[in-house]
Amino acid sequence: MTGFLARYRSKQAERGPWELREGIRSRARELRALLLDRISTHADDDRVQNLAREALEELEKAEQAINHHEHARYKNASHLTVGQIHLDTAHNLLLRLSGPNEMVAMMPGVLAVVQAYLPSTDPRRVGVERIDHWITQKGALTEDDLELILDAVGVARQAGIRETLRVRSFVNIVAWVTGFLAAAAVLLAVLGGVSDDTLPLCFTPGSGVGRSGYSVVCPVKSELQPRFSRLDQNVAAATTPADYTLVEIVGLVAAAIAAATTLRRIRGTSTPYNVPVVLAVLKLPTGALTAVLGLLLMRGGFVPGLSALDSSAQIIAWAIVFGYAQQLFTRLVDSQAQSVLNRVGAPNAPAAQPPSASPAPRAPAH
Repeated sequence: MTGFLARYRSKQAERGPWELREGIRSRARELRALLLDRISTHADDDRVQNLAREALEELEKAEQAINHHEHARYKNASHLTVGQIHLDTAHNLLLRLSGPNEMVAMMPGVLAVVQAYLPSTDPRRVGVERIDHWITQKGALTEDDLELILDAVGVARQAGIRETLRVRSFVNIVAWVTGFLAAAAVLLAVLGGVSDDTLPLCFTPGSGVGRSGYSVVCPVKSELQPRFSRLDQNVAAATTPADYTLVEIVGLVAAAIAAATTLRRIRGTSTPYNVPVVLAVLKLPTGALTAVLGLLLMRGGFVPGLSALDSSAQIIAWAIVFGYAQQLFTRLVDSQAQSVLNRVGAPNAPAAQPPSASPAPRAPAH
């Protein structure tokens, strides 16, 4: 039994964004090696020892957070974000262990992080861009420059985490809405099956003219009725408990086809939250509901000239059209999702132009 549980937990550990998890783990090992080197080469420096030990603790927390088999499956993405937070903290502490001369070599990477997450008007970004322009000419940094750079990097990484959390919030909202719509679709199908004659999806072409009989056309079957029989009773007799279920299934399939056609516009995401999947799932219950609601609008005469369909095939055909038409509503959600994803890790604006005037003389780095 113990061996079975061990194998089961090892399989559980493979679930989730495995590549992102290994990326955090490999980066943590790299930073750990650098920190251990600092500890060994600065054995007499208490400041270096304290900061390095704090950074090592952050790396340990990062690796603990990404162990998926210790957490519920649905929290895998959240624990990847937590692991990234601890990893960023450890890297910030490592930067604090770097001197001004070492920071000069790190400036391209530092500038990329700052420009990716801070707006062009942020004073810290402006300061880092000016420092970068200055060191390309002089190649030196002061202690004040170093402190400004470290502060800007820390704030930029926090902004990056907040953007990732916005993606998580968006995914959660879409998932809750999808669950609500799915429950509504199931409830509607159940009510339609229990009381199929309360709000039938049937049409009565020719019931208002002529002396001959007329047809009662429902999604499942059609029946010819005599002219002088009661209309409501004939419609109730023609309905079946499967009418609503059939229409919803047809609408769901049409929505699935619509979701497949939108794949050409999906670019995927590098975040641990699977936005394209939740968007595709949202379309399914939406298509089931729009198929039913569209037919009810037609039966109520909302669409002039289309209030009396002639056959069950026509009802199914219109259910396909209304199920596919859910794209008109979910398209706005797709656009919002792409907008949210575009803000993650993308440069906020082009780099600021360096000042035309030469900066004031600066004290050389010690």
